[in-house]
Amino acid sequence: MDRIKNIASSPDMKVEYIVASTKYLNNMLPANNYGIGGSIALFDNPVIPLTESEADIFLTDIRRIRERMREEGHAFQSEVIGSLFLTMVYDIFGFHARHYSHSPSSNSTSFVMKSFIRLLESGMSRKRRDLTFYAGQLNVSVEYLCNTVKRVSGQSATSFIDRYTLPMVQEYLKEGKLSFSQIAEQMNFSSLSYFSRYVTKHLGMSPGEYRRAFLPKKENFIDKTPAKK
Repeated sequence: MDRIKNIASSPDMKVEYIVASTKYLNNMLPANNYGIGGSIALFDNPVIPLTESEADIFLTDIRRIRERMREEGHAFQSEVIGSLFLTMVYDIFGFHARHYSHSPSSNSTSFVMKSFIRLLESGMSRKRRDLTFYAGQLNVSVEYLCNTVKRVSGQSATSFIDRYTLPMVQEYLKEGKLSFSQIAEQMNFSSLSYFSRYVTKHLGMSPGEYRRAFLPKKENFIDKTPAKK
């Protein structure tokens, strides 16, 4: 943030903001990270000049989130808020892309980062989540891969792997077709207990709790039609 200096507010300055944890956002945001080239530019220069219409769009996004957060009793409030966050983030990506879509980046850095993302986009993390594997595929050391990803994106290489892995885990759990042991085997987890710990750590609940939150309750299918006399 060295680009921002001598910060001072004007007499008519107004501020609206939304705060969300990194864990919550990582669970909600799409895996594509708006195209890695844009991500590199966004981390390099997070200051985005907005037109008046863009500012109105952004403020509308924030106010929608704020209004829906005040609701009580909504069965899917977290999902509603998450979808609104996703809309806001895509708008931010759009603003940034219009201003900085052609920002240059280091060729070697860009190559390693883009190649890493391409491996993840191919679905590789369904079976492989160890940094040694990805470093080997890219012919670099684990340290170089980790440092490059951190320097380019501000996030760890492991967090990118998790970001592509979690949607697969969530899909399996929501479908309800496979047992937890079968999911752990399909995704090459070393044990069921490790799979359970992974889900609990990243989704904030156990596999069973997560599945129960999304599968229809059995009582919804009970035939409540009065018996004919």
